[in-house]
Amino acid sequence: MIYPYIFIMLVVFFYAGNILIGKAINELPPFTIAFFRLLIAFTVVFPIGYLSAWKNRMTFWEYRKPFLIMTLAGVTFFNTFIYGSLQFTTASNVAVLETVIPVVTVILSAYILKEKLLKIQWLGVALSCIGAVWVVMDGRILNLASMHWNVGDFIMIGAIASWSIYSIYVKQYMHLFPTYAALTVMTGISVIVLLPIVLTEWFFTGIPSLGNPGYIAGLLYLGIFPSLIALILYNRVVNVLGPSKASVFLNFLPVVTMIGAYFWLGENITVMQVIGALIVIGGVILTTLKKSDTAKKLADKSAS
Repeated sequence: MIYPYIFIMLVVFFYAGNILIGKAINELPPFTIAFFRLLIAFTVVFPIGYLSAWKNRMTFWEYRKPFLIMTLAGVTFFNTFIYGSLQFTTASNVAVLETVIPVVTVILSAYILKEKLLKIQWLGVALSCIGAVWVVMDGRILNLASMHWNVGDFIMIGAIASWSIYSIYVKQYMHLFPTYAALTVMTGISVIVLLPIVLTEWFFTGIPSLGNPGYIAGLLYLGIFPSLIALILYNRVVNVLGPSKASVFLNFLPVVTMIGAYFWLGENITVMQVIGALIVIGGVILTTLKKSDTAKKLADKSAS
């Protein structure tokens, strides 16, 4: 099946745009960005999903605890942490720190879901992480410890933990809920949770001016593509590939983000970044090898 890999790459593109646009409109406060993006998403998906959500209300109630965990971790606060981080640190630092997500997800999957990965797949996880860090460090990977860390980098720890937890719960529970019904309830809950927080933010920072066409276009993108389309595709991929393998593809984010910055912001792509991109691709290929494929290759090698 090739469609899960097409879907996950679309997710990567949409989330790379999330970082680039989140940085471009970071004059807006982080909770304001998160609130309006989710309000837009709820407005779009509500006419599609509200009937299904009502029909399946008893299912939502029965599994209310895991559903609430999925909502808060993956929908409400993951991107809120990212937008908060982008207030203080660079998009490159955010991209570096996002490469930790697959490692954390793999560890949680092994602990909670008892998933088993082959040694070669663990090697793929390591390679994809190294390649992603190589890209954003322009080959100066040994200088990682000397990077300038600030509060924004530490805020990203919240995003890493949130998405890793979300991935685990999606694998276990998301199949119980109709797609659009789940998105309707998730975005609705998130809007309710964020409303008092964003009002508090406005009390201290003042109500921001949202009439800027760039802000409007950016929020519309964030509300439709990363919030809805990418989430739908990611949930389907996790159901097919599992949270560990699906999350490894997030290591393409720094690569795609760099390419986007090249065409959008006029930044240069160096040879070191190209090498890093190839390492990422190699790591993803190793990680997504099926056990049967690997066993067959080892058997063929032994027979020869």
